[in-house]
Amino acid sequence: MRPTCGYGAGVCDAATGVGFFDHMLTLLARHGQMDLEVRVTGDLETGSHHTVEDAGITFGQALDAALGDRAGITRYGSALIPMDECLVQAAVDISGRPFLAFDAPLPFAVIGGFETDLLEEFLRGLVNHARITLHVRLLAGANPHHVIECCFKAVARALREAVAIDPRVTGVPSTKGAL
Repeated sequence: MRPTCGYGAGVCDAATGVGFFDHMLTLLARHGQMDLEVRVTGDLETGSHHTVEDAGITFGQALDAALGDRAGITRYGSALIPMDECLVQAAVDISGRPFLAFDAPLPFAVIGGFETDLLEEFLRGLVNHARITLHVRLLAGANPHHVIECCFKAVARALREAVAIDPRVTGVPSTKGAL
């Protein structure tokens, strides 16, 4: 997986074997203005857990590498995204400290091969390997398809804002000199 970190065209070429997840990665790319090329092969006969979790880990590693020393970035980003009956808030700190606060309870369901509990697994893999802090909160909504889609869009927009280069920032945006 190779993200262009907020400076792409929002193009995604995803082939994970999990149709709904490919759709979510496409949303992530489009709304995060990242170009993603994703190829995952694995043990889908046991479910999509490993595929989705490993994609989150790999995306986190690629994002971490793309950010380098994080010099000049805005660092913080947030988004409040409505979609039909859903409203999701996401906030990110490109802090160097992995932490996920996830408050988007979903009933268990399988949508296009994607188990609903895998949303949190994907995000946990992302934050742990990108070394970021991420808060995701569902404020309204009940349809699992819409909730997951809205979460991906909110995370994408928050990341897009956080990785943006701020011409007023010299060096790393931290009083400690490192993120």
